[in-house]
Amino acid sequence: MNRLAISVNEAEQASRAHVPLRSRMVPHLVRWGLTGVALVFLALFLVVPLVVVFDQAFAKGVRFYLAALADPDARAAIALTLGVALIAVPLNLVFGLAASWAIAKFEFRGRALLTTLIDLPFSVSPVISGVVYVLLFGAQGWLGPWLEAHDLQIVFAVPGIVLATIFVTFPFVARELIPLMQAQGSDEEEAARVLGASGWQIWRRVTLPNVKWGLLYGVILCNARAMGEFGAVSVLSGHIRGQTDTMPLHVEMLYNDYNFAAAFAVASVLALIALATLVLKLVAERRLAAAMQVRG
Repeated sequence: MNRLAISVNEAEQASRAHVPLRSRMVPHLVRWGLTGVALVFLALFLVVPLVVVFDQAFAKGVRFYLAALADPDARAAIALTLGVALIAVPLNLVFGLAASWAIAKFEFRGRALLTTLIDLPFSVSPVISGVVYVLLFGAQGWLGPWLEAHDLQIVFAVPGIVLATIFVTFPFVARELIPLMQAQGSDEEEAARVLGASGWQIWRRVTLPNVKWGLLYGVILCNARAMGEFGAVSVLSGHIRGQTDTMPLHVEMLYNDYNFAAAFAVASVLALIALATLVLKLVAERRLAAAMQVRG
């Protein structure tokens, strides 16, 4: 009985302190050991590579670093990367909102199939998706003769890069919003409808505000993948300097040309974008968790 009373007392104290009882039972040595292993892993695979990137980027001085970024090919690669992201991310935002709203709020035939298709880019290699587009739109592809007859070029041109980027990034927004909308349910939308709100008013004043932080989180992930995509874009770009090279492809070409300092200079821009993405992701995660806690 005494042991039972002690266990109940410990459970109550842990609950009041919002600390899981299991973590109190783990020896301090084990916890510190696991924490140390995690920190060493992060240092080896995250911090050290970042330090190397910036160290090599400035190896020849700030003047060479700025000159590498001011190079016409580098500026074209940066502009193309940003332009492709500006096209792909808004389109995926619209698709993600529509798909998640339909899947989470309605029952219809083909709902499970739509959910499966959304996950398709996660299970298909980006290189394979690039090859599929080549087989569809290439000169020897199914639609190649028709495109050539109408003087349209998709493969080895910017449209192909945009299509490949949209394909590999379209699950991110939808996959973030679907479970969020399902967890929230439809009670508020139904209440708004009973009060006389129109479909657009329900969407704008009820549904969208409830998912805004989850939407931002999905957009951040989508943008990060769009700017860093390599496999599918590499297949479809043709590696034309100053025209179809995105930043990842430009880094590869500079590295293959043994222009290491310039390659790391452009790579440092991608690293800065990644760090900014992590900060925004952390803010969005905290906002989303706070919003879910308030709703709960």
